[in-house]
Amino acid sequence: MQELNQTQIAERLDQLTELSVQLGSNHDTDVLLERILLVAKRMTNADGGTLYRPSEDKRYLNFHILLNDTLQTHQGGSSGVPVTAGSVPLFDDNGEKNLTAVAAYAAHFGLSVNIEDVYKADVFNFSGMVKFDQLRNYHSQSFLTVPMSDHEGVLVGVLQLINSKDSETGAIRAFTPTDQRFIEALSAQAAVALTHQRLIAQLEELLEALVNLINIGIDEKSPYTGRHCQFVPELTMMLAEAVHETGSGPLADFHMTDADRKELWLAGLLHDCGKITTPVHVVDKATKLETIFDRIALIDTRFEVLLRDAEIAALKRKLEPGADTAAIDAELAQLQASLREEREFLRVANVGGEGMKPDDQERVRAIAQRRWIGPDGAERAFLDEDELLNLTIRFGTLTDAERKEINNHIVMTIKMLEALPWPKHLKNVPEYAGGHHERMDGKGYPRGLTKDQMSVQARVMAIADIFEALTAKDRPYKKGKMLSESLRILGNFSLNGHIDPDLFDIFIRKKIYLEFAHKNMDEKQIDDIDEAKIPGYQP
Repeated sequence: MQELNQTQIAERLDQLTELSVQLGSNHDTDVLLERILLVAKRMTNADGGTLYRPSEDKRYLNFHILLNDTLQTHQGGSSGVPVTAGSVPLFDDNGEKNLTAVAAYAAHFGLSVNIEDVYKADVFNFSGMVKFDQLRNYHSQSFLTVPMSDHEGVLVGVLQLINSKDSETGAIRAFTPTDQRFIEALSAQAAVALTHQRLIAQLEELLEALVNLINIGIDEKSPYTGRHCQFVPELTMMLAEAVHETGSGPLADFHMTDADRKELWLAGLLHDCGKITTPVHVVDKATKLETIFDRIALIDTRFEVLLRDAEIAALKRKLEPGADTAAIDAELAQLQASLREEREFLRVANVGGEGMKPDDQERVRAIAQRRWIGPDGAERAFLDEDELLNLTIRFGTLTDAERKEINNHIVMTIKMLEALPWPKHLKNVPEYAGGHHERMDGKGYPRGLTKDQMSVQARVMAIADIFEALTAKDRPYKKGKMLSESLRILGNFSLNGHIDPDLFDIFIRKKIYLEFAHKNMDEKQIDDIDEAKIPGYQP
């Protein structure tokens, strides 16, 4: 049996050291596994090698990579060729451990198995190997099978080498004890690297699951934001990829790695996480008078009281001697018509919209001065101060205080995200997510940042957030705008310092808006677009 000299041992130690460096720096599991197998083959001068990975249910060992120099075979790994060999069962039909297959035996007991000649071994079942040899005119002889387990003893793989060759004569020889010790050291090293990668992957999966948990909480709290939480990250990535592919102009130097993409995607998912602290009745306020319920119903009731009181007063007047019933009826009809008109006017005013005229606001104030008798018999103003404040809201359905409460979600988003111990490759998530309400001219919130103080990613998300909000049809307080109107508004935003004009140019030029519209907007909202008429864009 040929043992190694000092030079060969030193070479193997160098190979182990080199592999250690690669295991620490490479994060592609398949590349790592193939590198491990190749180093093991070279280290022992083996003709072939197989790397098994346990199945998800831990009942089988699946061939992951298969190499054989003599047969010129390379399956799995970087080859792109699927492995054709069947799986090795870890248990029999009765649920007992399969100890007849050498790979399964090594996996169950965590022990290496070194066989000098498989055709002379009677401990394991090599019928499958014999068929393999017959079909391919090959002769399997020496086997070295080494399990790979993590720090908790959980199997992560099995490394199997076949037919070690004498470096001088090329004759098949047994794997030496030194071979075995080196491969065991390599397998332990590889298991640590694989476990490290698996733990990182599990932590990333846990992080994404927690992010989705937050979004589920927001969605359950307010179903109107579900579309927004889903589509803003999607649109953000679409625009960011278009910027990444741009080879000219002010943004030609912007490029993203896969890690950058993951960071931006995560920021997109979390960009509104602060809304979990915003009261539901503010987030979902569909009308001006809505709180837990729409208080327009209370005002309708008051009108009914006024209509009833007017009728009762008219009837009492008719009972007076010499009453002019015709005149009383005419006066009653006029008063009741006026009351019904005012009731309808307040119903419309309650809906909210793009802008309430000053005359309409004054009319609400005039109606508020009417008097009515409440259930307690006390006379009071028709509208209380809070009702008057809400019904005279000029834009939308929120009061200034409620709008500040809504806007505070971005403060909470930043506060929540900055409190987390982000790893280095995700350290920009708070900045990306927290900047989507800033403006290029410094008039945004919460920090009043200017364009130069913001990353490209945050500026991209700002456009995605606005465009999705304009086109969304699921908001309780508005209908989704037509595509042309949304682009007109966004174009004006690019001219007045609200959004980045360079990013807006790419948004239009690369037709990101159209791709998103066809994928996610109602077809009825998608009208013909003349890009030459979009403000702030030069075809």
